[in-house]
Amino acid sequence: KLFDQNVLSVSAPVTGNYTTYGYVLIHLPISEIANSQSHILDILYMTCAIIFGLSLIILVVFTITVYLPLRKIAAGANEYAAGNLNYRIKVKTHDEMGYLSNTLNYMSDELNKMEEYQRNFIANVSHDFRSPLTSIKGYLEAILDGTIPPEKQERYLRIVLEESQRLSRLAEGIVDMSRAQDSKIVLEETDFDLNEIIRENCAVLEPQMEEKGMRIEVSFAAKETMVHADQDKISRVLHNLMNNAVKFSKEGGVIEVETTFSGKNKILVSVKDHGSGISEEDQKYIFDRFYKVDSTRNKDKTGAGLGLSIVREFIQAHGETVAVKSKLGEGSTFLFTLKLAK
Repeated sequence: KLFDQNVLSVSAPVTGNYTTYGYVLIHLPISEIANSQSHILDILYMTCAIIFGLSLIILVVFTITVYLPLRKIAAGANEYAAGNLNYRIKVKTHDEMGYLSNTLNYMSDELNKMEEYQRNFIANVSHDFRSPLTSIKGYLEAILDGTIPPEKQERYLRIVLEESQRLSRLAEGIVDMSRAQDSKIVLEETDFDLNEIIRENCAVLEPQMEEKGMRIEVSFAAKETMVHADQDKISRVLHNLMNNAVKFSKEGGVIEVETTFSGKNKILVSVKDHGSGISEEDQKYIFDRFYKVDSTRNKDKTGAGLGLSIVREFIQAHGETVAVKSKLGEGSTFLFTLKLAK
């Protein structure tokens, strides 16, 4: 026996010129081969274990950061589709999933507001149409069945006419707001004298002011103030603001209308009353559709809450701004700007 342990022997002949000169023999103990095999397998097993561990970590991270948020987002989308706009997607991460979740939550909030607005819109329109229609129906029935004597019928027919005109104004206001919402306000801009438009509106409101013992003070920036705008829409803006000033002023009060130059090519128009004023909280919403201020200013039963909203839409359509300054008990001042004619 040449070796005291098992060996692996490999032989190879040494040849040349078709002659075998000898053999090369290599002997390697089996134990060394086994050790090498065990070492290689250990490395392989460790590598596989590391790969498996990393894969498991990646799977867990993917599940936490992608799969679970996606399930929550999908569940939220299903809730929104079912009409549950109050559902909140609770994904608090600061990555793309968190951004998508916040975006969907914001969308649901806006849709919820829109749905609430539509409900209020229908309720307000129904109320504002029902009131004059009830009056018209009642007075006409009273005239027809003889409850109102002939000598008093003219008075009540005038009331019916006023209620009909109120319905017409409400319908016209809704159409204007619809066009504004769809960005379809068409301006027919021309050059005209703003002072003359203010004088015309003062004349229109004169009967209302006389009834309340009021007067109006007008101050013009110049003898003639030519502006470039839609004359009809600016006239409606002035009428709405001045009409509100008369409505919400006290008996014997004063309305102040003033124009002042603002910069090189602007004119600033202000309409001031000395009525009950508007709280800071209400000022945030005063230009919203169908919004009516609580307390004193809400005693007006002839308005639909569209006047100031129409004012804002018309002024913004001209690319100008409108604002309000007010304190409770000290009255309100509404201001807007217009471009001077070139």
